[in-house]
Amino acid sequence: MDQLALFGDAASADAAALPEGAVYEPDFLDAAQEQQLIDVIRSLPLAHATYKSYTARRRVLSFGGSFDYDANRLRPGEPLIESLHPLRARVAAWMGVEPEALAHVLVAEYQPGTPLGWHRDVPDFEDVAGVSLGADAVLRFRPWPPTNPKRANVLKLLAQRRSIYALRGPARWAWQHSVAPVAEWRWSITLRTLRRP
Repeated sequence: MDQLALFGDAASADAAALPEGAVYEPDFLDAAQEQQLIDVIRSLPLAHATYKSYTARRRVLSFGGSFDYDANRLRPGEPLIESLHPLRARVAAWMGVEPEALAHVLVAEYQPGTPLGWHRDVPDFEDVAGVSLGADAVLRFRPWPPTNPKRANVLKLLAQRRSIYALRGPARWAWQHSVAPVAEWRWSITLRTLRRP
């Protein structure tokens, strides 16, 4: 697996190192596999993501659990549908884990102009992998907690369609990430392991 292919802006042009534990691979899927997954996603009953009183522009569906932001806890969810089992197996092999270790899967749809704000995934999960479909997206990374948010060192990853990335260790826990507003319709499938005791 290749290291993250990052490019910087004025705030990060001199950044020589990438977040430790971040891995990126383009062309993880071929065009036929991508289209098959998009067709599956289009058949799902996606709903706008909600975070307490905020309703996001992206539409999502979770398998294996659903995080309740009002109660701050992971609630049980529907099992992963069979049509996504081959992708989970492929991602698991890429990450070096058993397919069942990827206990949570989030499917998301981004219409043009939709962003994903700065965050770290909820603490119930450990390792995170994301597959990009339909269009490229710019993933942004910044250290957490920031010592000076106005001068945070932001790194950017062009996550190409059909690519995969993973966040482990420091990249998972010591950095936040976000997605810049997308220019075209995009879908993503995020797979997560549960946090180790």
